[in-house]
Amino acid sequence: MIAPADPAADEAALDRLALWVLRRYSPLVGRDPPDGLLIDITGAAHRLGGEDGLCTDLCTRLRHAGITGRTAIADTIGAAHACARFSARTIPDLPITALRLDADLIIKLRRVGFNTVADLDATPRAPLARRFGPSPGQRLDQLLGRSPEPMQPIAPAEIIRIRHDFAEPIGTPDALAHATHALTEAICVALEPAGLGARRLDLVFHRVDASLVAIRIGTARPIRDAGRLAKLLLDRLPQLDPGFGVEAMTLAAPLAEPLAWRQANSLQPNQGHRGHDVSALIDTLTNRLGHDRLYRATPVESDIPERSVRRIPALAPATGATWPGYPRPTRLLARPEPVDTIALLPDQPPVQFTWRGKARRISRADGPERVFGEWWCYAAETSAVRDYFVVEDGGGARFWLFRSGDGEDATTGNLRWYLHGFFG
Repeated sequence: MIAPADPAADEAALDRLALWVLRRYSPLVGRDPPDGLLIDITGAAHRLGGEDGLCTDLCTRLRHAGITGRTAIADTIGAAHACARFSARTIPDLPITALRLDADLIIKLRRVGFNTVADLDATPRAPLARRFGPSPGQRLDQLLGRSPEPMQPIAPAEIIRIRHDFAEPIGTPDALAHATHALTEAICVALEPAGLGARRLDLVFHRVDASLVAIRIGTARPIRDAGRLAKLLLDRLPQLDPGFGVEAMTLAAPLAEPLAWRQANSLQPNQGHRGHDVSALIDTLTNRLGHDRLYRATPVESDIPERSVRRIPALAPATGATWPGYPRPTRLLARPEPVDTIALLPDQPPVQFTWRGKARRISRADGPERVFGEWWCYAAETSAVRDYFVVEDGGGARFWLFRSGDGEDATTGNLRWYLHGFFG
């Protein structure tokens, strides 16, 4: 497909993508034109299960949006830029085009035999600078972390933010805490005219060495309570390294939503809604553990057990869906695990099964509950069948076992037994 180039539209699309990344993944996001973004994930990766979890989530969402993306995590901006664009096993094997040099300079370097980062790094710096200028050495040092390269984060005008500059750099916990309180009060005042409450706050510390560090907190509901927001930020403050001092602090609300007030019951103050409001506890736990660690399970309309449940935010409204009336285990394995059994066919439960090397004699059983495959989702499940049994061993432990297949027709399953969950 051939289409006219539209650099302005490409740049606007990159800005929209940067804003989305800012709101979802990290408080520090920079543009890496013409086709890249820089994301400082320091202190942000744990919210999505670590670096691998963040990359997986980001690439999955981009793919669903029809965007092909490649990610790389490195200690320097130059290394991350290069590894995301060039396939190389190690940094020295990277081509010199990965150094973000001008095209004319790349041609000159190649003419004299410089093809990789290792070639440049092995060359004395003074002759290299005399012939090609300071750029190759500077980019090489930035790539390898020998010289700093501050990132310029985006600052969209539509995001409410408050900045405080200090006459002298600060770095003590008390001074940082006092400034944090002042910023939260100021941003709540700024949110009030728009009728908004904060769902996410980013506190950015501008250090005297021109580097930036940030902490992010999120809330389960929109709130505009300065004391509560300050407490959430102060819980993360011990993780901050102020370096040689902080010369400015910026507090931004990248995600803000309309704040809906509810009438309190003044006649029965002890029975108002605040007595049952657990959002403050949820906010504290979520910001300490990560937002993927605290959730509720809700039913999904599916007969296949592993597809019949999904995670939703802890304070999400009820979906109204219900599970089948048949018994369901309190703990469901992520993947059914095969077990060795002694059983009668075609529809009798096993009398004994061995799981993870331990044999268990079954004293009682209930079933079968037959579950058919969802042929409208996967063609391979057109004739698939599972027969589930609730079984109890001699020690009173109860398990959820199933046989793949109906016990008669080989096309319905391989007739093997699996453990899928536990009761109690």
